[in-house]
Amino acid sequence: MHKGPQRFEFFLLQLETKITSAAKQRNPALYLYQNDARTPLFMLEALSKLYSDVHNKKKFSKLKEHFKILEDAIGAIDYYDSIAKNLATNKKVPVKVIEYLKAQTREKVQYLNEVLIENKWTVTGNERIAKIRKKLGEADWLKEEDEIKELNNYYGKAIYDIIAFTQSTLYHFDNMELDVHELRRKLRWLSIYAQALQGCVQLYDSGNNIVHLKKYLTKPIVTSPFNKMPEAGDCQYFLMLNKNYFLSLSWMIAELGKLKDDGLQIVAMKEALLQTEGATEALVLKQIYQALGTKQLKLDKLLKSAEVVCKTYFEEHNLENLVIGASKIKKES
Repeated sequence: MHKGPQRFEFFLLQLETKITSAAKQRNPALYLYQNDARTPLFMLEALSKLYSDVHNKKKFSKLKEHFKILEDAIGAIDYYDSIAKNLATNKKVPVKVIEYLKAQTREKVQYLNEVLIENKWTVTGNERIAKIRKKLGEADWLKEEDEIKELNNYYGKAIYDIIAFTQSTLYHFDNMELDVHELRRKLRWLSIYAQALQGCVQLYDSGNNIVHLKKYLTKPIVTSPFNKMPEAGDCQYFLMLNKNYFLSLSWMIAELGKLKDDGLQIVAMKEALLQTEGATEALVLKQIYQALGTKQLKLDKLLKSAEVVCKTYFEEHNLENLVIGASKIKKES
């Protein structure tokens, strides 16, 4: 039995529902942003990334680009809008910074509206989704057992890519977006794949008490609903991940997320002030740190903190121990 089409359809239906509703709104892009269209897009992009490596590379690479364009556009709205809202409560932040961020938000919303029209997402009959379903119907889907073996190989290659990325700079980061944010993206895909695959990825608790993992097993991480795998359903073959190593991955994603958010807030403020004041970068940064207060770590400190947690995590070889392997029987976690 082929599981791939079911996985795509599960998230396509979610996206289709949101787009159908958005098409009836005066501002479809804003509706999609405010109604979390980004989540099914993430899942569809993840599935497309996976299957472009497993089979029909050209077909799934094109599908991935369609989903990625929308997801990136919503992400750009979220970037400026979230920072603007967060800074709006700080009276020390210049009004022109907030106004600039709001203007950028409106610009990104308009761009997404243009993409929706140009790529025929919101036309009558959901033409874009109909074409996607047609493409999926033409794919060379693998049998369940063979697919799981390929997914196991894919996880291995993705992990190798992440390790190579960190080793290329020996955990030294110079740029919040290109280094920290990019590494977090790569790590986060490992978690998103597990959710997108709708039950064929499961966690297994080996029962081994691995001392160095304890620091990652915090209450928020252990109890997070995002760290619970979808029900196995009628899956007969599984990709098993080590539960505690998966939780340590989740901790890393969360920790880098905090550092990334703090850093990109500074980056966005710097962009706003450079565009509106014409001052030097040094003067702009001084103004930013004065507005954010003494508790706000400077960019270089945030980058250093990211280096420290990454060096510890990767030198413990946690990612190398994440995947247990393919299994015909789901082991109880």
